[in-house]
Amino acid sequence: MLKNLTKELKEFILRGNVLDMAVGIIIGASFGKIVDSLVKDIIMPPIGVLLGKVDFSNLYFSIYPVGENYKSLADAQAAGAVTINYGMFINTIISFIVVAIAVFFVIKAITAMQNKFAAEEKVEEAATTKECPFCCSSIPVNAKKCPNCTSDLG
Repeated sequence: MLKNLTKELKEFILRGNVLDMAVGIIIGASFGKIVDSLVKDIIMPPIGVLLGKVDFSNLYFSIYPVGENYKSLADAQAAGAVTINYGMFINTIISFIVVAIAVFFVIKAITAMQNKFAAEEKVEEAATTKECPFCCSSIPVNAKKCPNCTSDLG
């Protein structure tokens, strides 16, 4: 029983789609770090300057203890305050938008490339085949007799 389970697990892991998925997850995690850095280190500072030198990651509401004011989110968290970190949420939304835009352009490029290859294959196929006028099947250009309906093509 354990031997069968081990064999099935090994076959599952060695399937191409599982390995592809693992590579995708690893690349996705790395891409996520790049996007986080892009948002935090490149995009947010200019936006913060445009909005009056606001650091979004430091925007929060302290809901407990009531009436306490802290210099920063880190100070509030160190003091054990309960906070709503809406600045971090804004950063996360911007990160999502950046990822969505990047994925859109990657998918668009891949689709364009696939369409180009499909068109090239169609042109190649059209040059080597023709349509039988009797059965409408695709046959070689030089065929004198249709292999599908056996009609004489003259």
